[in-house]
Amino acid sequence: MKTLHLTFAAALLVVGSFFAPAAHAQAPLKIGYTSVEYVLSQMPERKQIESDLKTYSAQLEAQLKSKQADFDAKLKKYQAGGAGMTDIVKRDSEKELQTLQQGLQEFSQTAQQSLQQKQQQLLSPVLDKIQKNIDLVANESGYSYVLNSDAGSSPILLHGPKEGDISDLILKKMGITPTAPSPTPDAKPASQGIATPAVNKTPAPKKK
Repeated sequence: MKTLHLTFAAALLVVGSFFAPAAHAQAPLKIGYTSVEYVLSQMPERKQIESDLKTYSAQLEAQLKSKQADFDAKLKKYQAGGAGMTDIVKRDSEKELQTLQQGLQEFSQTAQQSLQQKQQQLLSPVLDKIQKNIDLVANESGYSYVLNSDAGSSPILLHGPKEGDISDLILKKMGITPTAPSPTPDAKPASQGIATPAVNKTPAPKKK
């Protein structure tokens, strides 16, 4: 099984736009933006998620290697003694090898899916936390809408004033002191080892 590389690469993100209700129906439109990649990269939970994914991936890899070793041993035995086998024994051995080979292929596929599901499971509470704090900052600061500036999202922010970036406000709301400058819309953060799935695409109704 090939090692599954999990990155923060923007091409893998399916994070959409974040919407927060307007503080007042008649208030002037105020739009902010944030980089979910950047916010997630600054959170202490990220290291634990990466560690858990690495451990889980190693467990899957060990199981695959064990299955592969079993197949290789039986294949070698068949190749060494095939000439002296009776037709019945030979057919049974070939059938067993085919079953083992098919099992290897299926396990490899399910292992990849299992690792992705594990990643989503670990990320889900963190992304919920980010969404909650986006909503809090947007409401407190009077932002009608908050867009995601990460590439690959929809809509993507191509340009925006620095004062519209609320990424550090979100981190501070969570009690996190940023350790790196927040990225501009055209300067994406470096890969950190995890691909983030969608957070919340549903717009909240405006308060009247």
